[in-house]
Amino acid sequence: MDAGASALQQSITLKQAKKLVQCMAHEQSFLLLSPPGVGKSEMVYQAAAEAGLPCRSLLGTQIAPEDVSGVPKIVGERSVFCPPRILLPEIPQTFCLFLDELPACAPDVQKAFYSLLLERRLGEHALPAGTWVIAAGNRQQDRALVRAMSSALVNRVTILNLRVDADEWQDWARKAGIRADIRNYISFMPDALMREVPHDPQPFSTPRAWAELSQALDMAEAAGILSRDTRRALAFGRLSAEDAAVFCALAEETVGTLAPVEGYIEHPDTLPKGETARWFILNAIRQNVAAGRLGKVKPRAVARFLRGLPTEAQLTLLTDLVEQWGALGADKAMLALLRTVTKQ
Repeated sequence: MDAGASALQQSITLKQAKKLVQCMAHEQSFLLLSPPGVGKSEMVYQAAAEAGLPCRSLLGTQIAPEDVSGVPKIVGERSVFCPPRILLPEIPQTFCLFLDELPACAPDVQKAFYSLLLERRLGEHALPAGTWVIAAGNRQQDRALVRAMSSALVNRVTILNLRVDADEWQDWARKAGIRADIRNYISFMPDALMREVPHDPQPFSTPRAWAELSQALDMAEAAGILSRDTRRALAFGRLSAEDAAVFCALAEETVGTLAPVEGYIEHPDTLPKGETARWFILNAIRQNVAAGRLGKVKPRAVARFLRGLPTEAQLTLLTDLVEQWGALGADKAMLALLRTVTKQ
């Protein structure tokens, strides 16, 4: 059963999911689904830490059924199953139990979790009152070796389909010390934060990939070995090829701090002179127009900006977005461009 695909449009952000977890995970079990690299695990650890709960995790791909139900022990004339300490600590203290990669578990392991997810119980042993039980994993369409989940398992959890939110990520990235050049790139190209999972096993851009690249660049810079070649090797080893190429080209042009998109429209003379950086800014403007995020720019500034660009650049910005640019007040500029192109 593909639980992720059927509820894809009912997705929520990591911040929204964290609030739900903190609100009701003491009573209901959750299954967090998303593509790889979104930040599910970190969100669970953060939610537990904020609630003052220790977090214990099990990796679904590395456990057997007996790691859940426990091994038998003879007590008198009866056998008693002894659950592992990580699931049932000797001191009955409330904690957060994180079952990572649950959809990748073998069917018999998934079955072993049934009573744990629904009743907070391991055989005859109950978890400490108030304990959280949270599972996470990837979706079948993510090509991440995910197994089909039984209806019995799906019916025992609340499934939350997670999506990446660029604004939330920027807030986290500033606090986490992510490099300014990476934050600038994502602010202009929000779609680059999370690319589609490729059909072939090759690097692709995710929040985790950008964070790891930031750390790698910092370490290479601190060691004095960050050069054009090492930057490209690290970027292409982590990101989607198109993001790696543009990110590195921008770094090589030494663009510096990028201004907000609206600033380039209101002051077109501040557009970078370098071809790559200039293309990058124009493409970002096009994406913002398509997403309807430039409603605060004055029509006069929009018209002046378009008229000041070369014909080829205007055509690139306007293609398939005539209606959106018209709503921003670019009607006269588009008419002038039409006359130029048709030589009327």
